[in-house]
Amino acid sequence: MNIKKLDEVKVLRDPVHEYVRIEYEVIWKLLDTPEFQRLRRIHQLGGSYMVYHGAEHSRFSHSVGVYEIARRMINEVKGLKDVLNEYEQIVVLCAALLHDVGHGPFSHAFESVTGISHETMTIRIILEGPTLRPLLDSVSNTLAKDICRVIDHSHPKTLLTQMISSQIDADRMDYLLRDSYFTGVSYGEYDIERILRTLRIENDRLVIKESGMNAVEDYIMARYQMYWQVYYHPTSRAYEIMLLHIFKRIKDVYQSKQSLIQKNVLFVVPFVIDQSVSLEDYLFLDDNSMIHGFKKLALQNEDVILQDLSTRLLNRDIFKFEENDEVLYQEKEQLLKEKGYPIDYYLAIDSLTQEPYLPYLTKDQQIMILMPDGKVKELSEVSSIVSAIANSQTRSDSKLFFPKLEDL
Repeated sequence: MNIKKLDEVKVLRDPVHEYVRIEYEVIWKLLDTPEFQRLRRIHQLGGSYMVYHGAEHSRFSHSVGVYEIARRMINEVKGLKDVLNEYEQIVVLCAALLHDVGHGPFSHAFESVTGISHETMTIRIILEGPTLRPLLDSVSNTLAKDICRVIDHSHPKTLLTQMISSQIDADRMDYLLRDSYFTGVSYGEYDIERILRTLRIENDRLVIKESGMNAVEDYIMARYQMYWQVYYHPTSRAYEIMLLHIFKRIKDVYQSKQSLIQKNVLFVVPFVIDQSVSLEDYLFLDDNSMIHGFKKLALQNEDVILQDLSTRLLNRDIFKFEENDEVLYQEKEQLLKEKGYPIDYYLAIDSLTQEPYLPYLTKDQQIMILMPDGKVKELSEVSSIVSAIANSQTRSDSKLFFPKLEDL
């Protein structure tokens, strides 16, 4: 074990947390690894910056924010340091910092395109990363594996996972505040100070004192509103659908137009021909490399569909949308065919649902309330607001996406 503290606490300025404080050498060094610096070049909210022009923040800044909340939990939650030794504290701090290191370009949109989950790649990068793994091994030869066990929910000490990934965790607490700040909306705001102040440890898991329940209710509502107002915004979904269609077209024409693809977007070939993807291939990808590829595709004239879709994406000529129904679909399908637009690339249905709170998850995933009499109850049992939300009909939405009418 080689846990070292810095000679003095380092601080990073942050618009959400004001200061991010770093006292351990391994955290300071992790920030400068190429694997982590790559996150500066990946938008936190995928295509949402096409809707909210301020949403230019990155996975890097979010990851640093998650680390800071985890650090504050360790230092401010009563009793937490009593149940976590210093090594376990290092494990959870590293897991907080590295939990999103496996994200691809445009964040979650890339997962839809490739079918490769960012959690899978995160674990692979931590275990195999050319600079990450040696750095972690220099602290302890078990550190990398223990971090991965926190991220994939297999660590025997579920408290560590709960701090990073549950229904009220450092990850969600940061992205709600950060995404709200950078999109310029108020939907994601909640009282994080009150939540941190009322967190307690009971039977080796995080619980909230009953006096903090109102702050948790606000947090639940903030998450619900952010999904429908920001994360599920139809224009953001349209952008991601167009990304998906570009990749679909690349895959469909690769064999017949191999030279075109290799000349312009060679770096995506491993992801469209179902071959094993090397870590080097994956780490090369970021938003910048993809945008460069789209610019090259927009300039070529060998494939008009790739040229058109790439040009639309670059110039924000995003697909329009309407509430989906069968009659509308048939109308748009017929119109597209008459105008010579292949529906495989110019017509899409996107349906989704979202539940703001799930009371029936395992205990380490539930939000538990510590009552004045010492009993611990699941949140929806004691909050009429959360109970109403949990028992309400699941909200869903289905939209049809297509080019704007003047294009047709």
